[in-house]
Parts: sequence; C-alpha cells; structure tokens
Amino acid sequence: MSSLDYAIIIAFVLYAMTSGIRSKTKASKNLEEYFLAGRSLKGWQAGLSMAATQFAADTPLLITGLIAMNGVFSLWQIWIYGLSFLFIGYVIAPCWRRAQVLTDAEFTEMRYGKKPAQFLRGFKAIYFGTLFNCTVLSWVFFAAAKIAEPFLTWHLWLPDSLFQPIVSVAQWIQIPLAIDPTQVNVWEVTASNAISLFAIVFVTFFYSSVGGLRAVVRTDIMQLGLMFLATFLFAFFVVDHVGGFAQMRILLDQVPKPQDIKSSEVLAFTPSAAKGMSWSLLMVFMVQWIIQLNADGTGYLAQRSMACRSDKDTKIAAIVFSFTQILFRSLLWLPIGVGLLIIFPTDNSLNASMLQASREATFVRGMSELLPVGVKGIMVTGMLAALASTVDTHLNWGASYWTNDIFKRFICQAWLKKEPSPRALVWVARFSNLLILVIALLISTQLDSIGKAWQISLLMGAGLGPVLILRWLWWRMNSMGEIFAIVSSIVFGLLAFNFIDDQAQRLLFVGFGSLVSALVAIYSFGPEDAELLDRFYEKVQPPGFWNRNRSDQKNLKHGLIATLTCGLSLFCFLVSIGSFMLTSPAPRWAPSLEIWSLSLFFIGVILIPVWLRIGFSTND
Repeated sequence: MSSLDYAIIIAFVLYAMTSGIRSKTKASKNLEEYFLAGRSLKGWQAGLSMAATQFAADTPLLITGLIAMNGVFSLWQIWIYGLSFLFIGYVIAPCWRRAQVLTDAEFTEMRYGKKPAQFLRGFKAIYFGTLFNCTVLSWVFFAAAKIAEPFLTWHLWLPDSLFQPIVSVAQWIQIPLAIDPTQVNVWEVTASNAISLFAIVFVTFFYSSVGGLRAVVRTDIMQLGLMFLATFLFAFFVVDHVGGFAQMRILLDQVPKPQDIKSSEVLAFTPSAAKGMSWSLLMVFMVQWIIQLNADGTGYLAQRSMACRSDKDTKIAAIVFSFTQILFRSLLWLPIGVGLLIIFPTDNSLNASMLQASREATFVRGMSELLPVGVKGIMVTGMLAALASTVDTHLNWGASYWTNDIFKRFICQAWLKKEPSPRALVWVARFSNLLILVIALLISTQLDSIGKAWQISLLMGAGLGPVLILRWLWWRMNSMGEIFAIVSSIVFGLLAFNFIDDQAQRLLFVGFGSLVSALVAIYSFGPEDAELLDRFYEKVQPPGFWNRNRSDQKNLKHGLIATLTCGLSLFCFLVSIGSFMLTSPAPRWAPSLEIWSLSLFFIGVILIPVWLRIGFSTND
C-alpha cells in the first residue's frame, strides 16, 4: 500500500473519532439520549444505519465462501430476511416506538408484568446482550484479522524493541490470528494482526462509547457511502480482470471449482438448477425469516425503530434498509464472488472447513492483488468502515442491556433499592462497552471460519421468531411461553449441533421444537392479567387479535399485504438484474433469460405503487 492509501485510512479514523466528540454532550445527559439519540432519527437515517451495520466486514467474506461452495442460490438464506425487515417495518416497528421502552428486554416486563417476566428480562439481557451479541462480534473480529493481515504490516513499521515483546506474548498465548495458521512466521503475523485489531477496536470503542447512538448513526451513514464506493470499484476491477461479464461466464466453465460444483449451479437463482437442493433446505429458505430471533426486530433493529421520531419514519427505515441491504449490496457482491472463483484457483485437496475458509480469504487476496494505488486505500478503508459500523452498533446495543436491564433494574432498583443518576448510568454504559469488547475478542480466538460462527448464531435463535411476533399480535401470549421457547431453543440447538449434520434439518428441528414448547406453555399457564393487557393495548395499539373488542385486524392485514408486495417487488428486482448480469440459467419453463429478466423487472415496477399506498395508509 502507498502513502495515499494510508492517508485515506487516517482521514476515516479522524472523522470517526471527531464524530464521537461532537455527540458527547447530548449523549451524556441520560440513557435515552445515549442509546436512542433522543428518539429523533429520521427514517432514512435509521434505515441506512441498519444497512451499514449489516453490511459488515465479515459478510463479503461469508458471501464469497457461500457462492464458491454452494452457488448463488445459497444466498437466499440471507436474502429471505428481507421479508422479516419489511414485516418489522410495516407491522411491528411503530409498536416498538409507541412502547417507549429503552430495550427489548425492558419490554418483557411491560408486556407481561408478572414475576416470571422479571426473570425473563434478566435472562434476555445476559443471553442476548452478552452471549449472542458477543458471538456475532467475535466473527466480525475474526474477519478483521483476515482483512488487516495483507495491508497493516506492523512488523515493518515498528522497531524490534516494541514489536518482539508482542510476538513473545502471542507465542505464550498460543492462539494464532492468521489467514494461514500453519505458516512459518505465524506468531509474527499474529502479533501484527493483534495490533491492527486493537487499533481498529480502540477507534470504534472511542466514538461509540463517547458519543452514543448519535455518533454511531452519523458514522454509519458516512461508512455506508464509503463501503458502497469501495465495493463498486472492487467489482469493476474484478469484472475487468476476467474480461467482462460475457467472458466471466465462459471462463467459469473452464476453472476447477470447489467440490465439483457445476457452473450452472454456481450461477443459479432458482431451485431448479441449484446445488444440493432438498425439500428441507427449500423449506428453511422459505421460513427462516420468521423463525429467527430478530423476526420482530428484537435487538438493534428494535433500537433503531425506538429511536425514530414517528411511526412513518419507522416504515421508511424498513424500506430503505431492505433495498439497500438486499438489492444494492448483493448486486455488487455477486460479480465479485463469481469473479474471484475464476481468478484464484480452488485447492480441492483441503477438507471442507479449510476449503471454505480458503475461499472466504480470496476476497481479501483480491483486494491486495487486483486493486491499484488509491483504490486499494479506499477499499481497505471501506472494509474497516464496515467493521466499525457493525462493532459500534453491537457495542451500543449490548451495553444498553447491561446498563438498563442489569445495573439499573436489578442491581440498583431491586437490590440496592435506589435510583441511579442519569450521568452515573451513562458512565456504566461506557464501561459496559469495554467488557463486551473483551468477551467478544476472547470468543473470536476460538473460530476457524466465519461460516461456522454464523451457523452457530442461527441455531442460538432458531424458533424464537413466531413467539416474539405473537406477543404483539395475540392476547394469550404469556411470559412462560417466551421462557419455554428460549430454553427449548438452547436444548434443541445443542442436540442438533451434535447429532444432526445437515444445517437445514438442524434449523427445522430447533424451530419446530421451540414453537411446540412455547404453545404448551401458553395454554398451560394462561394469559396475563386483563388489567395489564388493557394498559398495554391502550399505550402501544398493537395490530392483531386482542380479546374483548381490542382487535385491530385491518392494520395487520394492510401490513401483511404491504410486506408481501414490497418483498415480491424487491426480490423481482434482485433476480431480474442479477440473472441478466451473470447470465444465470432461467427456469426450464421460461422462454429465455431475457424474457424471464424483463418480466420480473416489470412485475417489480408495477408493484411499487401498491405497497406504497397500502403500507402508508394507516400512518398517524
């Protein structure tokens, strides 16, 4: 890398740290200002911030590995979440905002109210705010080490008197942080990557802990623009290197591919030509969006919804988020994933786990070998920005659980019988960022591929989605139903991970078991107190099925129609443009690829006024 490349990185670091300082005064007032930006976000701001968080530094590596190992169709397990994002926006997000809570864990006591709800609040704060949150952060840190290795060469910059002690510590700990843990100089590389990771984490920790959500959102928007510019340039140079899209399709037939996957299977958007298609896999792709734990926005999606200034803004946020995340991001990553499969030959002598890790690493190798001076700096900065935009959100979100639901609710109010001052809570929040950071770093040292960590995270939350949605839509839902679902998800998840090899069957097993357990608890323990349900309904005005003339099924119907039509429009654009760009095989019944692509694009366009009119017909 040149001095210009490093100057671009330094400029980004200065902007991020300055953003934290600018937001410090407002963020220091109280928890609502710190964690929810005073509930002042515009819809486009919240939507772009969510998209930046999910753009992530680890995701392009994951996408590259999935395309190489299983083909484009395997990405539907990520794309299908577009339905979840839209459902949250059209149906649930306005309810999150009206609930006026600080975290989704706090919401459990508001919705249920009995003693089991107190246990549920504490358990969710620890389980999701710490274990799940830190697992997600850990694979982001794992990816960060891979990204930094070729570019941030600290062993060339630092004197031996400073660098060698760090190498000695790395040798003593005996945990390699390197793309290739078998290389001769693995501990020197580990020491260099550790310094890079520390520097990246320090900058992110500084602005997110000092400036709160305002600083997070402000930097997220800048980071997202930088990431899209960098990824567009990377895609351009990859496609140019293989000779254009037409030549890409020809060369794909000639190169060795992982596990003998066919070219048509690599490029397939539809199940008819996809690799290893089974009914269980197809069913998972269809229902995964509703069985996972973010189905109602639980987590940072709910946080962004609660931070919006109006119900209308929560819906705008969901639309902006979905199209940015699913359509625009994917159309840039698809040619990169296919092109890298051609440029860097596959070593099929590796076992499956090492092969996937190897294919994931080609994304970073492509950045290092294909990009010219200046562009390389933009791309590296974009990847660091992607890392920061994910880390800052998860630190801020995780700290909200520790501060509001553990320290304030249980340590201060329940145990010490006192109310902490707003400023004291902000300082606890900042300290919580640091503890979450340390835990995530420790977990990251135990990973061998991003794909593996991602699969584990899916199992941790499988089956909770329907239960979390029911608490908004159905008066019978109770706290024991949620508790049974969470415990069952953990038990069934452990069983599935150890005794079921197929990931699709694992998810179905865990999801079905958790839902059945929840339904048993719902009917065994009965609904919450009628008075509490009345108060909840009057304040939140949830759509759905509420007893004693409290039903709002019209808004639910409009929300579902808007979700399905907007989702169909989104997927039509994705498959139409993506198939035409990659020359993917059309379904057997389609006359030609051109007619197939144009038809899908036309359907996507004519559906736009439908979901716009229906989706916003009930705004306040």
